[in-house]
Amino acid sequence: MWGLGASAWPLRTLAHDMSSMPKRKMGGGVLCKHMVADQGKVPLLLDPAKLTPFVDPLPLPPVLRADQGALLRVDMKEAAQRLHRDLPPTRVWTYGGCMPGPTIEARSGTPARIEWRNTLPTRHFLPIDHRIHGAEKDKPEVRAIVHVHGACVPTASDGYPDDWYVPGQSRLDTYPNKQDAATLWYHDHAMGINRLNIYAGMFGNLIVRDEHELALGLPQGEQEIPLTLSDRLLTEDAQLYYPVSGNSEAPWVSEVFGNAMLVNGAILPYLDVQPRRYRFRVLNAANARFFHLKLSGEQPFQQIGSDQGLLAAPVSLKSVLIAPAERVDLIVDFSSMAGQQVELVNDALAIMQFRVGSGSVRDTSMVPAVLRDVPRMPESSATRTRLMTLDQYDDCVAEPMLMLLNGKRWHEPVTEKPVLGSTEIWSLINLTDDTHPIHLHMVRFQILDRRPFDQGQWLESKTIRYTGAAQPPVSGEAGWKDVAQAWPGMITRIIVRFDGYVGRYVWHCHLLEHEANEMMRPFEVVPA
Repeated sequence: MWGLGASAWPLRTLAHDMSSMPKRKMGGGVLCKHMVADQGKVPLLLDPAKLTPFVDPLPLPPVLRADQGALLRVDMKEAAQRLHRDLPPTRVWTYGGCMPGPTIEARSGTPARIEWRNTLPTRHFLPIDHRIHGAEKDKPEVRAIVHVHGACVPTASDGYPDDWYVPGQSRLDTYPNKQDAATLWYHDHAMGINRLNIYAGMFGNLIVRDEHELALGLPQGEQEIPLTLSDRLLTEDAQLYYPVSGNSEAPWVSEVFGNAMLVNGAILPYLDVQPRRYRFRVLNAANARFFHLKLSGEQPFQQIGSDQGLLAAPVSLKSVLIAPAERVDLIVDFSSMAGQQVELVNDALAIMQFRVGSGSVRDTSMVPAVLRDVPRMPESSATRTRLMTLDQYDDCVAEPMLMLLNGKRWHEPVTEKPVLGSTEIWSLINLTDDTHPIHLHMVRFQILDRRPFDQGQWLESKTIRYTGAAQPPVSGEAGWKDVAQAWPGMITRIIVRFDGYVGRYVWHCHLLEHEANEMMRPFEVVPA
């Protein structure tokens, strides 16, 4: 089975006063600022710049083995986790008692069975917006459903947003793992509330391995390390603060950015490494922040994989941009940095430190010049092309800013019904000022190109007039993907083969606040 645009994502003011947010261009309509009422006080927030950096070792989540066919049980539960040596414990919601949750190891071709048990409290500790679809006042405050992001799985185990369940209940899901080795991840997907559940800490890695990848000789064992990135706002007593609009009846905000950068749930950790190659599986688990990563001193590294596994060949880089929900698989060779301290930097801000040991060690790992056969899908293999708009609306009276796909809300009838085994090209027409990471459940795809177009002509006549040349995907995007960065002012084309299973799935923006406010739609794979 199977240009970065606005991707820098400036940090908003800590208050996140909606009245100070910039106006946006949209579809020829008249835009205005959100109406703000009942402006509440923002608590005193922690300044992470005042914390002593690099005093905590990088936490490594525990490993659960799902590659033997045995049933795993994972509890969703509240925990207290210290994010920095000098801070008191932070209240978080977790899988398995830690944030990120345990790293689940799976084997290609070996089904994994996991019972996800909801043992969370019955009251939420983050602000729910009851105007958002699926989060109405008649719904239980605490609901959850697990989605294994990137898994090719029958719809019954995909984590459909409406299939949530409450504390005291559990769900047994089966993951066939009939797919190539890849870094997947699991997170909450409950309709209207997953932005809060993920912010609270409900995410973790799931690694699928296969014989081909294991035979390549890549770094493994202690030299293969997950780096899960996120950002948070914290109060002075180190508790999570989720920003609100100031309107108590409609607290939703369009994007959430924190000033505390977390790596594996820790602020400014360090990692002791030997002067040899290491493999880092990097996941962006932030609600909205894009991470632009590099090593201090402009040290080079190699990218060997993306969302859905290995690239065809390694790519030498000095920086990489990773959108929310994307993964990059990186090799760093520390052999020339013996005795040095090297920082992992997001733009100009260090987020962790590598302490490289002195001397030399025997390193038998390698990075082959050819990693995997990744044939490009020809456009001629597609039997249908769909034009899919990314839309944004502002309504100053009825509701906060609204984001839609194809101008439709979640509850409207399904309009995309690809045939099982067919190949389609989806043209993502971005009519907003944002870069949207678009994710399709169940399938993998390839990015064809991005091309600027005349938005005015589209809005006037629904016809496409390109205004520049097509741009091929950057080298690190040339493999199999399940998230595509749709840049503003561009049409991003992806080619998708709908292998897998029939049934109803989801496609959506993975900026969690956008997804929560209707930027999510079902699609249904139908029998041939």
